[in-house]
Amino acid sequence: MIGTLIGPIAGNGRKRAWMGAATALALATTGTARAADSANADADGQDGPRQIRVIGHPDPEGLLPDQQVPKAVSTIGAAFIEKQAATFNAFQLVNILPGANVAGTDPFGLSTSSSLSLRGLGQDAIGVTMEGAPQNDIGYYYAYPAQFADAENVARVELSQGSADIAAPVVNAVGGLLALSLDAPHRDFGVLADASVGSFNERRGFVRVDTGTIGNTGLRAFVSYSNNQADNWRGPGVDKRQHIDAKIAGEWGNGNTASLSVSYNDASNSTYLSPTLADWQAQGRGYNLSASYGSGDLNYWRLYRQPFRNLYFAAPLHLALGTGLTLDTTSYLQFGYGNSPYGASIGPDGYYPGTYLGTQALDAPLKLAGTENGGTVNVLGNWLGEQMRAGQIARLTLKRGAHTLTAGLWIDYGSDRVVESFTPLNANGDPVDGWGHDEPAVHTADGRLYSLADTKTITVAKAFFLADSIALSPKVTLDLGFKGVDLLHAGRNNLPGNQGRIHFDSFAALPRAAIHVQVSDRQQIFANVTTNFRAPDEYTLYDTYDGYGGIASYGTTALKNEYSLAQELGWRWQGRNLSASATGFHYAFRNRLVATMANVNGALVNTTLNGGRQESWGVDAEVDWRPLAGMSLYASGEWLRARIKDNLPADGDYLPTAGKVAVSGPNWQFALGGTYDDTRLFGSFALKYLGPQFATFMNDERIAGYATLDLSVGVHLAGWLDGKRTDLRLNAINVTDPHVLSGVQAVTPAARDTVGTGGTLIAGQAPTYYIGSGRAFMVTLARQF
Repeated sequence: MIGTLIGPIAGNGRKRAWMGAATALALATTGTARAADSANADADGQDGPRQIRVIGHPDPEGLLPDQQVPKAVSTIGAAFIEKQAATFNAFQLVNILPGANVAGTDPFGLSTSSSLSLRGLGQDAIGVTMEGAPQNDIGYYYAYPAQFADAENVARVELSQGSADIAAPVVNAVGGLLALSLDAPHRDFGVLADASVGSFNERRGFVRVDTGTIGNTGLRAFVSYSNNQADNWRGPGVDKRQHIDAKIAGEWGNGNTASLSVSYNDASNSTYLSPTLADWQAQGRGYNLSASYGSGDLNYWRLYRQPFRNLYFAAPLHLALGTGLTLDTTSYLQFGYGNSPYGASIGPDGYYPGTYLGTQALDAPLKLAGTENGGTVNVLGNWLGEQMRAGQIARLTLKRGAHTLTAGLWIDYGSDRVVESFTPLNANGDPVDGWGHDEPAVHTADGRLYSLADTKTITVAKAFFLADSIALSPKVTLDLGFKGVDLLHAGRNNLPGNQGRIHFDSFAALPRAAIHVQVSDRQQIFANVTTNFRAPDEYTLYDTYDGYGGIASYGTTALKNEYSLAQELGWRWQGRNLSASATGFHYAFRNRLVATMANVNGALVNTTLNGGRQESWGVDAEVDWRPLAGMSLYASGEWLRARIKDNLPADGDYLPTAGKVAVSGPNWQFALGGTYDDTRLFGSFALKYLGPQFATFMNDERIAGYATLDLSVGVHLAGWLDGKRTDLRLNAINVTDPHVLSGVQAVTPAARDTVGTGGTLIAGQAPTYYIGSGRAFMVTLARQF
């Protein structure tokens, strides 16, 4: 039979897991190391030293940078990033910001088994961009931050908790937007190298070369390479990552800029299993894959290695056309290929060899040695993802008197092939091919690829937007805007059956309005009303097959778009040594789409539950105190009240879910953070507490609240050596080593059997969870040449 997949499956185009990472070693440098170098870019990626906005007073930059936008925005800048783990991905960097709920499973940021939510809204509801280009999977909306740029090359990570900018090229941002900006190439030639060693045989090397200004061209560039490897901190397995970042940029004329960024990622990661609550209570952290291969053993760790390669291009361009008119465009191109496999078997205990392909009966056995005489053969079950995506967003901005007018267009084309095939194993249990390529996979007697899924989907997004920012007075600005988005999924189910081509086309009208009042040079208030949408993901459109000639689940184009109406009311104080902000928010959802995992013939695949209407209220707050030069102390928190408004359809009846607490949304969360740098010693800390979270719509199972703590300490050695930047640092990750479930991996309607509103007994289904990562240490030596 097709063996049960016992771990979460993930990756770019992986369709079956949530990506995330945990903390690891920091490239801890001074908070002003880049700022002091005139070769470096400011936080906007522009040329020159980092700039601090001055409103009447020269304010030092802390962990709460100044903002002027009429919505909730939090930012992590270089002063904090440079003290965090070099393997820290974008999700982990924003963990201490208000509303951010990161479920980590791995201390080194290499695992594909983790997630991020904002204000109780899941990872597939958060738009992600890097250098202005979208990073979400166009078919399934997940983003995989371990594939993004190395931390040494990231200048800023900006988190908009409520809504995406009107020009953002995303179609799923009901839960906000995460935007990464890369460091600009330096003006002078230089080399940065660092080496790290740590717990669990962790070792990482990184080198970056800046060309400086190239002749008289005005162009500058950098290229970097990193190699990271670590053993799994629990259970067998090893994770490997090689990564290349490059960027070339130039400026000319009156503020014209252009750049091209390239990011290449080559990774091979192992799975951390996601237990049910019963599994966790029985085995705790011992719930792992097998270290060695035995006859009939489908839990062997090498059957769960996930190889992926990804290539990203982004080319932002800014042109000053004169008389207050500017043009901004971003062109992008992306490729991804990889596999999220699992242990399976083919034989008379389950699927007879060659019995069915889709719903078509086959006349001869499969081409698979060992099954001819009724034997059972272990195989690698593949979940292959092959993607290409290209697009461009362009906007014109015109300043005339009190008006700043913006008009823009966005078009995006994506191709996504998904195949669930099977690959033979060697005698020692290793796959003949771990990449899921068609040629070595199992075929039918007549030469066709034997698979339980084989689809190809073309997704086209088209959008236009218009906006006007009106200065009603020197202190009051009114923003009005409208965005129209059309999203098309057109594809083909290549397996024999009743379903051939699929077609889903939807349009969303998204008006918005905001007001910003500069009460004084230190104090602001703002309010906004925005609308957002998310279309059903492509998996929901396709039939899935049970291997016996039947349909495991039927695809549908009847699902409606998720639509939200959101409001924010906020206040900011941006003082000399103290900054603070507080934002109250409210969401009203129709057709709330909740991502979860479904077991289809042993493979865990992403799927969606329509939770009907939902309403959320809450408050985000953050404060930053800078009592001494080089010191910043930060605190943030969120209170959230999210309630389901409808009963949930289930098995022809309804579960009584109206009034229940929404899943994966802790009522309370708090964070404390800080950085210190006196030009000799430096360090940072990050403490995060998350309250309990429900895992079912019926609120009959939840995980307890928990806290994590990361520390770093280091010394600048340049003054004792040759004056060139040389730093030695220690990172202690998840210091308290709590044995906890860190988040919900697969939401279910109910964990226990429940009587529906119509009297039907509806069977319960156990949710699965992420196991929080263990404690780890790492030492890094960094040197600037």
